[in-house]
Amino acid sequence: MDVIRGRAWKYGDNVNTDVIYPGKYTYTVSGREEIARHALEDLDPAFVTGMQPGDVIVAGRNWGCGSSREQAATCLVYNGVGAIVAESFGRIFYRNALNNGLPAIVCPEAARVIQPGDAVEVDITSCVVRCPAGEFSFPPFSPSIMHIIEAGGLIAYVKRSLEA
Repeated sequence: MDVIRGRAWKYGDNVNTDVIYPGKYTYTVSGREEIARHALEDLDPAFVTGMQPGDVIVAGRNWGCGSSREQAATCLVYNGVGAIVAESFGRIFYRNALNNGLPAIVCPEAARVIQPGDAVEVDITSCVVRCPAGEFSFPPFSPSIMHIIEAGGLIAYVKRSLEA
């Protein structure tokens, strides 16, 4: 998963976890498919039906602010989102995304210029986002975060470590 290629789904600033995954489903919905079905339903009803595996969410400032609702990250993973490139993230969402193996890339320059539908390439190893507007560098993940992302999430990483 060194390079992620997909189409951009672009959103603005301060998209909170309740908008990413509505809280009304937190205790009534279970299972991957059912959780995936409710991703971004109030913000972008076309997301679930138009999303292709590997597509990239591009966001403004403070993506995922709000509650600690883990489904806000898992519903995106279950839909096949390859990465999120944002100006910044809500702290808890950022960690939930990484714990679920979803690369959360802080790259304000790229997030500002990528347009909806643009072809986006995120090179995790080289720490570069490529899009029609150019190439933009982002800070590398720590080795421990890279291991979690490569394993497909924290649970998979721990299981793999215990089996070794």
